[in-house]
Order: sequence, then structure tokens, then C-alpha cells
Amino acid sequence: MQVFVLGGTGTIGTAIVAELVNRNHQVLALSRSKKSDELLTSAGATPFRGSLAKPDNWADVAVSYDAVIQAAATFCDDMGDVDAKAMKALAQASEARTEPTRLIYTGGCWLYGRTGDEIAMEDRPFDPLPSFSWMVTHSQMLLDAPKLRTAVVHPAMVYDMRDGGVFHRFLSAANAGQRIEIWGSEATRWPLIESSDLARVYCDLVERSDLVGYFNAVAEEGVTVGRIVSVISEAFGSPAEPIIRTEEDAVKENGAWAKGPTLDQQMSARKLQSAIDWLPQIRNFEEPMSQWIADLQI
Repeated sequence: MQVFVLGGTGTIGTAIVAELVNRNHQVLALSRSKKSDELLTSAGATPFRGSLAKPDNWADVAVSYDAVIQAAATFCDDMGDVDAKAMKALAQASEARTEPTRLIYTGGCWLYGRTGDEIAMEDRPFDPLPSFSWMVTHSQMLLDAPKLRTAVVHPAMVYDMRDGGVFHRFLSAANAGQRIEIWGSEATRWPLIESSDLARVYCDLVERSDLVGYFNAVAEEGVTVGRIVSVISEAFGSPAEPIIRTEEDAVKENGAWAKGPTLDQQMSARKLQSAIDWLPQIRNFEEPMSQWIADLQI
């Protein structure tokens, strides 16, 4: 298949590109710099120079491919507006096509809000953080687009062996021999998934255009932040006692998005497992820890 990827050099996108290439799909990926060109080329993809904020330059090309994967975000104050412009351009461009274009769109676990002791399934009403509420609106717009066959993936908190992903801040502190900072409470639960397992979800769904709607992607339904920090601290021999920051302090210092890591959540991937027979290869975040330590200490 020919697949057009948005966000191909991010934590999620890098893993997706690698998995697509490994499956012998042809990958064209949006690139905004020479550095991104080099990263994509080395991964086996073909870079297409452009900007997410200027979809008129690439939307027609994207929908001419068998599938489009949207795993990009600017993480700036205008990221919702940028995504809206890009996704509307894709939907409009698809209307000129004879056959519908397969689209995989990225949502997120934070759209469910705090779940507490309940486990979020795909039929749970959304309760998104205000700074990410646009994802809900855009998802529905894409699902309703007549010439797009859309699957929306809601990834759990994504960790990665290259840059740590959601564990990056913890790993950096531990590697420096510092106390790890927790925002909110040690009892806060995070649903987790490793990036290569998540990449297989995207690629499996690309290959199954009959599957539309929402799909949660998660390997561990809910792991306390306290346990994650304890395991990382012990592995690095760093101070075991974490620094606890209030949600208010974290948001004040880092922005509205910092409320996300304070959400106590659990999430299930049972729908996905039933639909595509998907199972994570890494079911315990501790498994790759020794490799992380070796890589960081080189």
C-alpha cells in the first residue's frame, strides 16, 4: 500500500513509519526541514516537503494515496486551529476522489478525563481537557466525511525506548541522579503502551479499511505513577523519594497541557483486540528498562 504520514518524525510517527516500511508499504511523509528529510530517508520513507499549517500544498497528494495517517501536532497554542485547517483540507480534497480514502486519526486518552476506578471503553462519554477538546470535534467531522473511511485511535500514555516518550522527564532526572518530580499524586494511574506496539495498531488499522470508529490502544490498563517512578529510581540508583508538585503548580509552570499527567485514568483495548486480534508485545513497562539504562549511560 501507499501511505501518506503526517508527523512521521515524532515519537508515535517514527514508530509508525518503521512499522510501515517493515511491512513493505510505500511511505510518503510530510517534512518541514532538512533534518526531517534525513530522518525519514534513513527510515526508508520518502519525505514530502511542506507544513501541517499549509495543507493546500499536500492535501491532494495525501488523499491520492491508499491511506493517510495523522499523528502530527504542533504543541503550540494554535495546534487546534492548525489541525482543523489540515483535516478540513483532507476532507475537502477527498471529495474529488472516486473511492474513499482510508484515514487514521490520533485522539488520546486525555479525552476521557478522569476515570478513577472505572475503565474507559470506546462508548464512554468524552470529558476532554479544554486545551484538547478540539480533538473530539475534529474526530467527529472526519468520521462524518463521506469520502473518508476514518478510524480514530486513542493511545494510552506512550513510552518509547528512543526518547522515553511519556517517561522522558522521569528518565532524565534519574539519569542525572536527581529526585523525580511527580505532578499531582503518586496514586494517579496511567494507562500505558510502548510505541512499537502502538505502531502495530496504526498499521493493522491501515490494512483493515472496513474498520471505522473509535479504538483505544493500551497495553496496561492503569499503572500508578508512584510505581513507575519507583521502578525508574531503583533502576538508576537515583534518590527514591519523589518531589510532589500540585496540579496547580505544574499547570502554572508548564501550561494547560500539564493537567493531563495528573488525570487518574484506566482504559481498555478490548474492542481493538477483538477487531484485529491485536495483543501488545510489551505488557509490562519494566521489561525494556535495562535497555533504556544501557542506552542512556553510553
